[in-house]
Amino acid sequence: MNPIHLCPTDPAPPVAAMMAIADFPRLVQGVQRNCNIADARHAREMTLCNYLLEMREFYRWEHEVPLARALPRQELGSWISEREALWDALQADDLEPLRVGERSYDAFEVGAINAALVPQGLVYGGGYGRFGKPNFFLAQLERHEQRQGLRLFVSGCEYARDLSAPPASLLDGSVFLRRDALRRWLWEKVEIWGVRKAGGALKSALECHGFAADAETGLERMAEQEAETLILHELGEAMAGPLLGAAWPDLIASLKGRRAETLARAVRDNLADCLSTLPRLIERDASCSIHFYFANFEGMRASLFPLLHGAYRGWRESGNLGPLRAAAQAGRAHWHEAALSLLRVYHGDPAAAEETVAAWIEDPAALAL
Repeated sequence: MNPIHLCPTDPAPPVAAMMAIADFPRLVQGVQRNCNIADARHAREMTLCNYLLEMREFYRWEHEVPLARALPRQELGSWISEREALWDALQADDLEPLRVGERSYDAFEVGAINAALVPQGLVYGGGYGRFGKPNFFLAQLERHEQRQGLRLFVSGCEYARDLSAPPASLLDGSVFLRRDALRRWLWEKVEIWGVRKAGGALKSALECHGFAADAETGLERMAEQEAETLILHELGEAMAGPLLGAAWPDLIASLKGRRAETLARAVRDNLADCLSTLPRLIERDASCSIHFYFANFEGMRASLFPLLHGAYRGWRESGNLGPLRAAAQAGRAHWHEAALSLLRVYHGDPAAAEETVAAWIEDPAALAL
């Protein structure tokens, strides 16, 4: 059985929880086994570049290597081969139930599992992410509270996790903010940026958070402040839900092509940000967080929303938030209508939804704002 991660940079692990929950190490092992099964089925669907980057970070987490320390190449290569062999052995296995105290739970019974774990200072996450991949984690609970009618769980040290660790997610009326995953995600972005040190939004965000003076302190400052930016996006996702209705998840599940799903998700992401993230950041005149937002405004989301990028460039030059505010207001109506138009096609002929999205991919101008 693997040792439990102690995350030496975080507060002490919840020893009381380990004692209160019968066979805590077996719970960790069970969650990690489900993570490994999910990875066995989906991890190698990534592009090679993304796969290798994720594997580097996963090795760092599993072996508790400090973020600033270089990874040993030979050991990393051997570990990747061993992990792929493990996945080959697990690929056909079923996800296993998780035992907490005297009860066993299905891996997706997140609410019931957390009802047992949260009083012990732990939090569990389990759901489906992009391209139908299950994501699981078990972590130390730092705090939980109510935000806009949702439960917000903020976690620290992670005892079990997947290869890909999304730092924030919305699941069944709860927002999960994973601080350990957030720090690792940020450090990876900083490492990649450091190769060329290009100008732009990320450089401005790093300067805002004091990376030039002390990178590790800057990382902690950025992780602390920008956690709120990620939470605002998930709150926007929750606001978008009633506007789009219960059929939206069915639409996403019906899309077979990865590019089609990416575009549909980009439409909803842009809607969520125009409902929540951007209005709140603009209202607070949160310049560091605005730079951070645009450092991550890329790919399909940015291609579909050139008006917003133009407004950001204008703000950088003039300091005038007016165009950003106007772009967010225009985006709220535009992306809502774009999502509804896709839903109308799906309701009329589910098979045609894929063709509609494919046409948008070929001609983004028909959808862009």
